[in-house]
Amino acid sequence: MKTVLMVAEKPSLAQSIAKILSRGSLSSHKGLNGACSVHEYTGTFAGQPVRFKMTSVCGHVMTLDFLGKYNKWDKVDPAELFSQAPTEKKEANPKLNMVKFLQVEGRGCDYIVLWLDCDKEGENICFEVLDAVLPVMNKAHGGEKTVFRARFSSITDTDICNAMACLGEPDHNEALSVDARQELDLRIGCAFTRFQTKYFQGKYGDLDSSLISFGPCQTPTLGFCVERHDKIQSFKPETYWVLQAKVNTDKDRSLLLDWDRVRVFDREIAQMFLNMTKLEKEAQVEATSRKEKAKQRPLALNTVEMLRVASSSLGMGPQHAMQTAERLYTQGYISYPRTETTHYPENFDLKGSLRQQANHPYWADTVKRLLAEGINRPRKGHDAGDHPPITPMKSATEAELGGDAWRLYEYITRHFIATVSHDCKYLQSTISFRIGPELFTCSGKTVLSPGFTEVMPWQSVPLEESLPTCQRGDAFPVGEVKMLEKQTNPPDYLTEAELITLMEKHGIGTDASIPVHINNICQRNYVTVESGRRLKPTNLGIVLVHGYYKIGMDELMEVSFSPLAATGKPLSRCGKCHRFMKYIQAKPSRLHCSHCDETYTLPQNGTIKLYKELRCPLDDFELVLWSSGSRGKSYPLCPYCYNHPPFRDMKKGMGCNECTHPSCQHSLSMLGIGQCVECESGVLVLDPTSGPKWKVACNKCNVVAHCFENAHRVRVSADTCSVCEAALLDVDFNKAKSPLPGDETQHMGCVFCDPVFQELVELKHAASCHPMHRGGPGRRQGRGRGRARRPPGKPNPRRPKDKMSALAAYFV
Repeated sequence: MKTVLMVAEKPSLAQSIAKILSRGSLSSHKGLNGACSVHEYTGTFAGQPVRFKMTSVCGHVMTLDFLGKYNKWDKVDPAELFSQAPTEKKEANPKLNMVKFLQVEGRGCDYIVLWLDCDKEGENICFEVLDAVLPVMNKAHGGEKTVFRARFSSITDTDICNAMACLGEPDHNEALSVDARQELDLRIGCAFTRFQTKYFQGKYGDLDSSLISFGPCQTPTLGFCVERHDKIQSFKPETYWVLQAKVNTDKDRSLLLDWDRVRVFDREIAQMFLNMTKLEKEAQVEATSRKEKAKQRPLALNTVEMLRVASSSLGMGPQHAMQTAERLYTQGYISYPRTETTHYPENFDLKGSLRQQANHPYWADTVKRLLAEGINRPRKGHDAGDHPPITPMKSATEAELGGDAWRLYEYITRHFIATVSHDCKYLQSTISFRIGPELFTCSGKTVLSPGFTEVMPWQSVPLEESLPTCQRGDAFPVGEVKMLEKQTNPPDYLTEAELITLMEKHGIGTDASIPVHINNICQRNYVTVESGRRLKPTNLGIVLVHGYYKIGMDELMEVSFSPLAATGKPLSRCGKCHRFMKYIQAKPSRLHCSHCDETYTLPQNGTIKLYKELRCPLDDFELVLWSSGSRGKSYPLCPYCYNHPPFRDMKKGMGCNECTHPSCQHSLSMLGIGQCVECESGVLVLDPTSGPKWKVACNKCNVVAHCFENAHRVRVSADTCSVCEAALLDVDFNKAKSPLPGDETQHMGCVFCDPVFQELVELKHAASCHPMHRGGPGRRQGRGRGRARRPPGKPNPRRPKDKMSALAAYFV
């Protein structure tokens, strides 16, 4: 009778698989290493009666290490470890005598079936087992296949029997990829660890420098934590103000309203808004809406999401959560817990997995209703091609599992039931009120159908106060309007859940190794776990990362290139230190303040010069002027505002011609005329620097209107056109070259409607359009010519007639 050797990754896994395949009829004994058992039974294989021997390893059989002298820190330069030092495979745990154990059990066997975990590490262990066993197995005859690979995702009768019936081959390429990763980790980790440990040893009395480790994944993991620490330390709180209004709906009830502007960072402006609203007696209903909305059920569960929730909601560290999940897997309670997939395959037996939970005391009612009414197909997630999402494989109780194992199992099961449940549906009601010129809003939610939140109550829509029934035009008494002073808050230290998200986003580690890297930076005293499982870097962790930021690279670059502080020419003053910033013309052009060590990007593909030494009223930075040429566009900009938009309705990369400051003489509010004649979103803005060849240009697209040549002054009036509501222009002409009749030199009118001005405006497309002009070339092509006329029916978006309304309309 021939013999089939079968090898699993862990002793408990070997026992579970052997019990399923033998249907309980097996004999067991301890192996020679005392750690692994051997389970024997008879059956059929390849159509013939055989004796099965099921055993296991304990993780990796072999590990990679340097040869001989290269393991002696004092005799080898760490730099040699990168390329010169030869490596060899050694037993991962010599005390287990795993190679000898496998050879004893494999001697005289005819076939081998590998039941290692179905991931890259498992494939690598497959070939470690084969290297030990194949030399002592019986030789195959006539090209007979003797090596088989079982692929499975859960320890259930169905999955194990299917895997045995559909055996494949181990993947050599995946195994080689693990070899490559092991060698990179060894060379990089050992070289840097030895270098920095030896460097710091004996230098500082209060530093434990016995081992200061470095790792290709460990170090960037620590870097995320230190980066957040640096943001906290450098944070400067800003004071802002909000308006809070309260309206009375009846004698005993009132509604608290949210200000539509959210907040402003100028106290005088906030006070102005308060003065405009606090004397009002009634709040007018502007609009009401009632919309049915849905909160989506979760995607199927993968490893990263399980680790995130375990940390943030269950208070379990990633390493502990992973170990707990692996125990649940080997005991057959859940499917394989290492997976990147969030999409169930079409043939996955969802109903079968759900039926397992039909009699559970906690969620039986929900499960039975789903089975009776029909399950909802899970959302389409990501198929990484590895294992199905993490799924409960059999029912369990708290008494059966206990402690953290039960808490994790309960979450996994509730998550699974939620994926086949319906979305949570609710009704969102919103009422918009006007108090004077200002808008305020209140909203409420009413649950229509709890859906998946019935089994995941922590995800339920919060109960909110119901809103009164009303319609547009109704009025409610104003209880009070007050101004609150608040401050922006710094970010908090990273939670483990947030760190896991960052590592996944940037490809640091795998779903299986992420917990190991986080555990390493904790164990090596680079971070401490604070309340709420937040990771606070230690002084050692902070110093190391800051050192990595500075080490070597700058010195190498400065051999060939000049530092930013030594480049460029002084141009404009910084609003923080009031020293000159240098203009760096090399692309990308920018301004650099060497004193503050700050760099400010500028518009590209044009010229930059100082703008009359004028300063921004918000931050005291000197303005600069960007120009694309004499026939193109130009506009001033504040270097700081261009990089840090001051108002909520502004984006990075906007100049003064798009700034909504209510009173600055360079802003859109003061120089805007009316809606662009070409694009939908742009506003034509007077270029105050263009005289005597005056220009009006769109602040979005590349439309430029040349006008009023030889006029010595053009001013945007606060008055507006009675026909199209565009701002009027007040123009003073040179007396010798005035185009006005009767020797007149001054005229006020609308560039769109005034017949005198229409003859003096020549519409062109700008010569260039740099990337910050988001409108594109508009509808006309080439260098079109024509009079500037407002399209019929288009209102003027620029500003209201009076100054106070202008402030209210444009300041955020």
